[in-house]
Amino acid sequence: MAVTQTSLTEHVTPLTLGAEVVGAAFLGRTPAFALADGTGVLAEVGAEQRFTLHEDATILTAQSMAGRMVTGGDDGRVVELRGDGSVTELANEKGKWIDALALRDDGSTAWTMGKTVKARDPKGEVKEMSAPSSVRGLCFMPKGYRLALAHYNGVSMWFPNTAAEPDGLAWRGSHLDVTVSPDGRFCITAMQEHALHGWRIADKKDMRMTGYPSKTRSFSWSHDGKWLATSGAEACIVWPFDSKDGPMGKGPRECGVRPARVTRVAFHPRAMVLAAGYDDGWVMLFRLGDGAELMVHRYEDKGSPISALAWNEDGKRLIFGAEDGTAGLLDLPA
Repeated sequence: MAVTQTSLTEHVTPLTLGAEVVGAAFLGRTPAFALADGTGVLAEVGAEQRFTLHEDATILTAQSMAGRMVTGGDDGRVVELRGDGSVTELANEKGKWIDALALRDDGSTAWTMGKTVKARDPKGEVKEMSAPSSVRGLCFMPKGYRLALAHYNGVSMWFPNTAAEPDGLAWRGSHLDVTVSPDGRFCITAMQEHALHGWRIADKKDMRMTGYPSKTRSFSWSHDGKWLATSGAEACIVWPFDSKDGPMGKGPRECGVRPARVTRVAFHPRAMVLAAGYDDGWVMLFRLGDGAELMVHRYEDKGSPISALAWNEDGKRLIFGAEDGTAGLLDLPA
């Protein structure tokens, strides 16, 4: 089947943010960005608002869910920004760097500082644990108040509200990030060794996903949980998880093969459409059903690597941001 390409560039509103984009999200309908210089931006066209989230400090990580963006900085602070402009400090770990963040849709927040992991429930109660080594990746698991922690030699799965020791998923090497499938059956990590490692959680069966020319630093699950899109290659690498064995013995799909590496991926919240940002500043959409490619943003020469991508809740708007502070807002035509 021939691949068709359509341009959506005329539907993109350019945004100039002025600093590296660390994270992006929609807080309701409002586009929001976290910038490396410590600033939070509510970037609705014609009504931009800026907030100092980390004064004289750098935002190292940002996560968003359920109408809030949370940032962690090298000042040790964990800060929440909402769409109405309210800013709340959730934690202040003075003298430490916040390495990773995770959010839950009930308002829970978790963060890491080296080997220390803390989880704050919606009532503000904080629980703490020490991991076997520095925690590089963190996510809430979909079932129960439980966290997956990626560190050296594997993953720990921790229930903050119980005294039980965390369960472990072991594989030798440095695990940089972690994600768990929406049905809770599979845990996948990105590794220093330019590969993914996975486990079927029920029986801890291992799976290896190799062949990446660089590290995977962006994951995204399809809305039905049957596909996992990843960055780290000169295409979006999309792994199947529609069977009881996940991708074991199966190859991935590749979308958007280009002479540039994919840096960010984001599945549409309702359709089998995938957004991808590249290290030359391009942004594209792909329909998995028919292979169609839709251009969103491009440069004649070379732009700055895309560092953030996010859809709004109904999938009618997409925002993107780059390391040089350039950004854009796509409003899909009706």
